[in-house]
Amino acid sequence: MKQLNKTRSLGMRTLAVHGGQQPDAQTGAVATPITASSAFSYPDFDSGARRFSGEEPGYMYSRFANPTVTVFEQKLAALEGAETSVACASGMAAISATLFALLVPGDEIIHVGTLYGGTEGVVRNLLPRYGIKPVHVANVGELESAFTKNTKVVLVETPANPGLDIADLAEIARLSKAAGAISVVDNTFATPYLTRPLALGIDIVLHSATKYISGHGDATGGVVAGSAALITPIRTLSLKQFGGCLSPFEASLLIRGLKTLPLRVEASSLSAQAVAEFLDSHNAVETVFYPGLPEHPGHAIAARQMKLFGGIMAIELKGGLNAARTFLDKLNIITQAVSLGDTDSLACHPASTTHSAVAPEVRRQSGITDGLVRISIGIEDTDDLIADLEQALEGL
Repeated sequence: MKQLNKTRSLGMRTLAVHGGQQPDAQTGAVATPITASSAFSYPDFDSGARRFSGEEPGYMYSRFANPTVTVFEQKLAALEGAETSVACASGMAAISATLFALLVPGDEIIHVGTLYGGTEGVVRNLLPRYGIKPVHVANVGELESAFTKNTKVVLVETPANPGLDIADLAEIARLSKAAGAISVVDNTFATPYLTRPLALGIDIVLHSATKYISGHGDATGGVVAGSAALITPIRTLSLKQFGGCLSPFEASLLIRGLKTLPLRVEASSLSAQAVAEFLDSHNAVETVFYPGLPEHPGHAIAARQMKLFGGIMAIELKGGLNAARTFLDKLNIITQAVSLGDTDSLACHPASTTHSAVAPEVRRQSGITDGLVRISIGIEDTDDLIADLEQALEGL
């Protein structure tokens, strides 16, 4: 059985391929087998009792744990530099399980900046039903004064969806620890290839694995990583009580996705930089929101905590809603669809899609206007993407 080198730190591409897995012990299969079984036998009555009580390791039921899912969890944990991780059925399952496992009635959660529309719904609408108070701050500069004795969790996305706001993760970690709060970062846009929040002092990192981790638009999942002490209650709630387990078939696709994650993210990030620079010079574009541009407010922080600046950007079109509609409908290579992080470049209108359920005043506060378009750059040839964008912008 092969062993990873324990004497030196392995590179991200090596971890993506080899982390968390071994050739199958029975067959020697290099690719992780899909264990399509809902239940697992145990040798005898007492062994079954010990497994269910947690005294003895072993698989029992795929809602609790599955060998294929375990490999995905171990590979993701290796990439994030985490002690452990738990896989969930979707990114929203990961968010929901994390927040409900960490918070109880009377607690407060501070959410920083803009969040994905589904996450906004959980924080602003669902948590208050259970006596949990959400507190919003616009940026990290407002965070310290927002802490109270009831603050339990600080939640942030960076880069944020859809406006690409950048938050200083090291500063969030410092302030949260000083206040006795648990810091949680949605790392979906950056991926562990670009940013490792745990290395910056953050307590918990999570992903919509549907996005870059899958990378091919063919799997849905979520994952949460951190210390065993923090992840164990999330695992118990997510899998045993909420039932939001990841299918072994989806896990197999996500394992495949992680193997090529560094290559895909690097390719899309390099293309995105060139695309952003092109859009920044176009007369029909009011503003380009991309942290790789020097004028972006978070450029300096992003340069410190990101390897590259990522494959996602947003643009504000001068013509507002009508210009956004025309632009999106004229795209040929770039596909008009929600989601992001695929091999295919995608574009959408957040105000009418991903953030349509967010209250209009909250959208305005977050800069989600009718003229805002989010673009996820895939792995196509950069020149072809720029040509497609150029023709779609013509006449606006």
